[in-house]
Amino acid sequence: MRLELYGWNDGFAAAFAEHSRAGRVPGRIVLEHTHIYRVATEAGEPLARVSGRLRHRAQARGDFPAVGDWVALEPVDTGEARIHAVLPRFSRFSRRAAGDATEEQIVAANIDTVFLIGGLDGDFNPRRIERYLVVAWESGATPVVVLNKADLVPDPARHVAEVEAVAPGVSVHAVSARVPESLEVLRRYLGIGRTAALLGSSGVGKSTIVNRLVGFDLLRTQDVRITDSRGRHTSTARQMVLLEAGGVLIDTPGMRELQLWDSGDALGDAFADIDELAVSCRFRDCRHSNEPGCAVRAAVADGTLATIRFDSYQKLAAERDHQAKQLDARAMLEEKRRAKVMGRALNKHLKDKGAK
Repeated sequence: MRLELYGWNDGFAAAFAEHSRAGRVPGRIVLEHTHIYRVATEAGEPLARVSGRLRHRAQARGDFPAVGDWVALEPVDTGEARIHAVLPRFSRFSRRAAGDATEEQIVAANIDTVFLIGGLDGDFNPRRIERYLVVAWESGATPVVVLNKADLVPDPARHVAEVEAVAPGVSVHAVSARVPESLEVLRRYLGIGRTAALLGSSGVGKSTIVNRLVGFDLLRTQDVRITDSRGRHTSTARQMVLLEAGGVLIDTPGMRELQLWDSGDALGDAFADIDELAVSCRFRDCRHSNEPGCAVRAAVADGTLATIRFDSYQKLAAERDHQAKQLDARAMLEEKRRAKVMGRALNKHLKDKGAK
């Protein structure tokens, strides 16, 4: 198996050099399920778990391997291999882990393109696309919006224009998984060594799109509910698929919610139109609330900027700020914990030294 097909390049080879001297082999995580991984290597696709040392060194959930990661693997003749290190990532699509405001969940790593899949049925939601775009821009990959089920609406171009208005600078395509030739436009983002991840809520047709691009039914699919156009989670684990024509796809389980992790400046990328208006605000640190001379609120007042667009921006900005405060609070607690541990160790050392 040629690792170049999975995206192996000189950059990863340089990062792997020290592990090669230790007798490890490189591999890419193609499947993750409850801490068991399937890894693509030149010799095959063994199952693997993280080594005890890597588990001990990991400071957070994001330090563990994710689908798309390149890792240093200890080969074995029988049983499960051991993952000793994760190579540096050039991109990572992350969200806040469900139920924990201070834990990062990496959905996919080392991706070139993020296909943000939406359905042109009862589940069509431009506000959800705005949220996905914030996280996609932060990932370091290039976002592309794919509106599936174009066969269900009389005028797909109208929906494309609606999404283009909230996704400045982002390519938007209307396709139908029932019309395989309509998906050919997606192949321009693929090719040997390139990786694309498909993300979206359940029922939008991610697995069906993968099957059409592969050319046969590789992944299991289910119909959506007629009442609300929502589907059950057909994909239960993130997994990578190698395309015969070149490129790899990462299919992900449908997300019921996508909470921001560390969005940084990505909000400005997703709302470039508002960012451009903000340049004309009287104050450089204008929060577009009640400050005088706010160009953004003036644009809302005269109809240049849609109120629903501005409301969505404010909601995501507030969520970003709240998440940042929680991460800062966690960092302070961690620093206090480390200081306490070091203090105890120092006291013990001085006590033992005095006893001598």
